[in-house]
Amino acid sequence: MVVNSVHWFRKCLRLHDNPALQEALNGADTVRCVYILDPWFAGAANVGINRWRFLLEALEDLDSSLKKLNSRLFVVRGQPTDVFPRLIKEWNVTRLTFEYDPEPYGKERDGAIIKMAQEFGVETVIRNSHTLFNLDRIIEMNNNSPPLTFKRFQTIVSRLELPRRPLPTITQQQMDTCRTDIAADHDKLYSIPSLEELGFRTRGLAAAVWRGGESEALDRLNKHLDKKVWVANLEHPRVNTCSLYASPTGLSPYLRFGCLSCRVLYYNLRELYMKLRKRSSPPLSLFGQLLWREFFYTAATNNPNFDHMQGNPICVQIPWDQNPEALAKWAEGRTGFPWIDAIMTQLRQEGWIHHLARHAVACFLTRGDLWLSWESGMKVFEELLLDADWSVNAGSWMWLSCSAFFQQFFHCYCPVGFGRRTDPTGDYIRRYVPVLKDYPTRYIYEPWNAPECVQKAANCLVGVHYPKPMINHAEGSRLNIERMKQVYQQLSHYRGLSDRPVCTENPEFPACPAGGSRSLKVHNQKKPSEILALIPPGKERLNEMKRCFPTSADYFPRQYLFLKFDHKPRKQKLSIFSLFCHI
Repeated sequence: MVVNSVHWFRKCLRLHDNPALQEALNGADTVRCVYILDPWFAGAANVGINRWRFLLEALEDLDSSLKKLNSRLFVVRGQPTDVFPRLIKEWNVTRLTFEYDPEPYGKERDGAIIKMAQEFGVETVIRNSHTLFNLDRIIEMNNNSPPLTFKRFQTIVSRLELPRRPLPTITQQQMDTCRTDIAADHDKLYSIPSLEELGFRTRGLAAAVWRGGESEALDRLNKHLDKKVWVANLEHPRVNTCSLYASPTGLSPYLRFGCLSCRVLYYNLRELYMKLRKRSSPPLSLFGQLLWREFFYTAATNNPNFDHMQGNPICVQIPWDQNPEALAKWAEGRTGFPWIDAIMTQLRQEGWIHHLARHAVACFLTRGDLWLSWESGMKVFEELLLDADWSVNAGSWMWLSCSAFFQQFFHCYCPVGFGRRTDPTGDYIRRYVPVLKDYPTRYIYEPWNAPECVQKAANCLVGVHYPKPMINHAEGSRLNIERMKQVYQQLSHYRGLSDRPVCTENPEFPACPAGGSRSLKVHNQKKPSEILALIPPGKERLNEMKRCFPTSADYFPRQYLFLKFDHKPRKQKLSIFSLFCHI
């Protein structure tokens, strides 16, 4: 029987560690590698020019690698459900392979493709290559629900076998066992489009800071692993001006697009850790950062509303304001706070910002200052951020807005003080907000406080050349903390249950969500909630709630069952906002 294979590239844009592509080659007479470009998606406003450029560069690199193996990449435009019936008939396809997509939209799309393939008598082969572990197995081991704390997730993962070892890169010998029929007009029919063809204006577009593709990803990985001691001992890089700029060894966009295999990274790190005696431990190590990625994928895989507040069972329902004008000022870097504006300008220009910069602008938009929904911020990041991943992006925004996973709403990032501590000289501001470049360091984070003579000397008058602050941070943050307090009071005021415990400390940075043994000091707590605070989250707490409040436990918000009442102290900051953004 003749086997004509088609491999469908999606998030696994590479030839190394690609088990689905290996299956396409296994025993095949012909093989074609396809990437489907949805024309509607190409024109959608939710994907910015930097993300599209990165994707097109990744496709060009993939096509170049396939050329060296006497094959090509077939880029087809259209909806998968419309494209595949035509290709199956035209190429007499008997086998279709692709990597498993764990996200709800992907699973729904793939279900329709599998059903269509069955109707045509086409064999479908699906292999996991985008995550380290089988997410369904993790959920099964947690009583068929996703673990909502990192500590619980880490406990379950520790019981699993090690991830499967990565497969070798596709070789010329493998490709020689089957052929790829390439027509003379291949470039006309199946070429990779340009940004202009997709409707983008490229005049004045700056050179890419991050070049897409597997070749660049592997080169960065090798450079990264050369820093052996730094990699092994990382708990978090101390933030300074230099760390705010894009690193030549950064990996996050390459993991997101699948240009770099997470298993290749995992086993390279594991080998390095075994060679060196001293190393950091999860969740702060580089391996721990991979686990955070898996954590959010697991939380999102069966939750189609993971990127929404409404209908999302793990998300606190917060009455956010709606203010399109304020949202636009934030997104376009016109808030009047140089630290925030510099971050958003860098994001728009380069498609990347440091993880603590992400914390700062997310807090400013939501619970810190503007009191706007995390969903709006998530959409802006989805448009602009190269490494924006549906699961990680939504989970991180819920985290930073105290809508899920994290409840220390009393901590807010100051849009002046935090930036000044990070970059005391203000060089970062001068680079991304050049209108302020001539301001003295003393005033560059607060130009509105500069005397008029200083503003004139700097050729930048606040309110004329640079906007005035759009909000009084001290008043806004104080009001928003009270708002958050009321939200959480409403969550806890069910039949006598009082305010959730509030830490009397004011830590500079949020602690890890993993539970610990250090007790928090609690004020004005009624006895029932004191009892609940001592009970581990989950079923035990639910049973105790039913005992204490038999008439209301069924109506109690599910997320309260998983609130953490104590935390382990952390020596350094923990980032979960876009993994590997600092690597």
